[in-house]
Amino acid sequence: MLQVLLDAIVLGCSYALMAVGLNMVYGLLRIIHVAHAALYTLGAYVGLYCLLNLSQSLWISLLVGALFSAIVGVLMYRIIYSPALTAPRYVPLIAGAGVFIASQELFRLLAGPYPYSFDAHFQFMSIMTPNLRITETQMLIITFMIVAFLCLFILINKTNLGLMWQACTQDMELAASSGININLIIAINFMIGSALAGSAGILMALYRNSVFPTMGAMVSYKAFVVIVFGGFGSIPGAAIAGIILAIAESFLGMVPIFNLPREAIAFLVMILVLMFKPKGLFGR
Repeated sequence: MLQVLLDAIVLGCSYALMAVGLNMVYGLLRIIHVAHAALYTLGAYVGLYCLLNLSQSLWISLLVGALFSAIVGVLMYRIIYSPALTAPRYVPLIAGAGVFIASQELFRLLAGPYPYSFDAHFQFMSIMTPNLRITETQMLIITFMIVAFLCLFILINKTNLGLMWQACTQDMELAASSGININLIIAINFMIGSALAGSAGILMALYRNSVFPTMGAMVSYKAFVVIVFGGFGSIPGAAIAGIILAIAESFLGMVPIFNLPREAIAFLVMILVLMFKPKGLFGR
């Protein structure tokens, strides 16, 4: 049971890293950033390319993949979302969905439809006991999520940039009239969220030893369930809800009388949350 719980926590870390970017964008712009899932896959492919052609170091692949995803995320904002901010909310939603679908086909055309092995060698701490086995990859994923969310918490709550970000989430027009550079805050928001999505793609490619064009599809659905569960705009909610969802999927899948597919559990959770607590665990 401890091993199942650990595996669920590792999976929940990937959900949380994906969902936090969605929540950051929603907190500022009140739009669902569907194209965010493309950055998850993009980070995995860029990391794989670095691993095969530039360096055998996982750390360099992780850094380059995160930076590349961050740059593309900012370009998405400038090219796709910025012109549509004054339009009805379904316009950026449809635009983002179109970009995500197109990205899957682009990855398939450029890299082929078959999965690639992400075989990276690195050294990290691990724990091996008779009852519990935490591999280096699992420990890396858990450590990365803890460090990433801790840095994000400090950035938002202890820096001037974080205060400006909070002001923009409360009232963007009032923040702009106070002299805050709205476009810069939004661009940084997209950059950080996109870097986390790209990092999550690399870490899960390492964990599952697989990179393929549609790897972001199911994770994007799970991330949407996570932000509904945790509460729209709540970053701590995304972290907690991601881990809770993964634990629910793992343990409910072990119940003999529970015959629903694993993917259906997330949507069942979302339906229950919408019925009994529509604002989520930490929704405002």
